[in-house]
Amino acid sequence: MASSSGTCSGSSSLLQNSGSEEDLQAVMDQRKRKRMISNRESARRSRMRKQKHLDDLVTQVAQLRKENQQILTSVNITTQQFLSVDAENSVLRAQVGELSHRLESLNEIIEVLNAGFGTTTFIEPTTNNTFFNPLNMGYLNHPIMASADILQY
Repeated sequence: MASSSGTCSGSSSLLQNSGSEEDLQAVMDQRKRKRMISNRESARRSRMRKQKHLDDLVTQVAQLRKENQQILTSVNITTQQFLSVDAENSVLRAQVGELSHRLESLNEIIEVLNAGFGTTTFIEPTTNNTFFNPLNMGYLNHPIMASADILQY
């Protein structure tokens, strides 16, 4: 800013300085107003960006909650299916064990029959055919063979 000096040539110089100071002040005020308006616009844009970001985050939270619920539902369904298959598997394993035990027992019976009756002479059946001769059944001379693979579906 220009200041007036005491050695100036009178009042015209003071008026000129004060006029130029007023012009300078007006220019500065105008710049200040422009800067204020620009700052307000910038703040408004910033608030809008923040609001948009917040809206996007709210939308993302809703979407993630929905996906999470779908995943939980899927996990629950899969767990129920697993429990059902596991229970069925336990039943099938028990059946395999029982059938294997029966098979061993039948094979032992066949071995006993083959060992006990293989070298002795049997009494021939009477005319009324009431005598049971296990050696007349050819399938009893062979062990029964089976595996758990037969039981699988």
